[in-house]
Amino acid sequence: MPAPVSIIIPTLNSESELPETLTSLFEGIDKNLIRELIISDGGSLDKTKIIANEVGAVFLEGTRGRGMQIKRGIEKSCGDWILVLHADTSLSMGWSEKIFPKIDKNFSYYFKLKFQSKSFLSNILEIWVNLRSKVFDLPYGDQGLLIHRDLLTSIGGFPNLPIMEDVALAGKLKSKFKPLNIIAQTSAKKYHKKGWLRQSLINFSILIRFKLGQDADLLYKIYYKS
Repeated sequence: MPAPVSIIIPTLNSESELPETLTSLFEGIDKNLIRELIISDGGSLDKTKIIANEVGAVFLEGTRGRGMQIKRGIEKSCGDWILVLHADTSLSMGWSEKIFPKIDKNFSYYFKLKFQSKSFLSNILEIWVNLRSKVFDLPYGDQGLLIHRDLLTSIGGFPNLPIMEDVALAGKLKSKFKPLNIIAQTSAKKYHKKGWLRQSLINFSILIRFKLGQDADLLYKIYYKS
């Protein structure tokens, strides 16, 4: 029986974060869970492609924009289950033993967020993010996504957006999200660079503008310009 999971990782100049993410996935190969690893790149100029080739990943190149990169990866995948991870997000040890006893193909799943930071503010934000995900069915992409191909197909596939693809997907899935007791540890680099409050306000502003119907291409430019 083929391994059930296709891993999709969108990348853009991810050489510093990608190795840790890939290392956290190795146990899934040992457990015969991972069928393929697809790195969907948006035009990296660093060693991202070399790293992908070294671990035997399928490396796709195309238009920049995380949602579009993820969609491109999914279209090339063949596993029954699709696991989407950001390049700077790694799964906690033992994740491979906790997934399949608890999942149902009629639901999608996300992980418990933890930042790579010892800041008090990071702890506060972690609590809020995990609460928001559970109460409002609104997990973000840095919490990972595990979804069965049939369920994804039934809602029209993955959103082809450069930004806010995770929010758009949550809107389609509505109450079909469930948390898994697995930690997704993600980089806090942008928060350290811009400040926890400022980055949080930027994220919230982009979310509200997207909910009000502003164009995702425009929001992409605003977000990365900020």
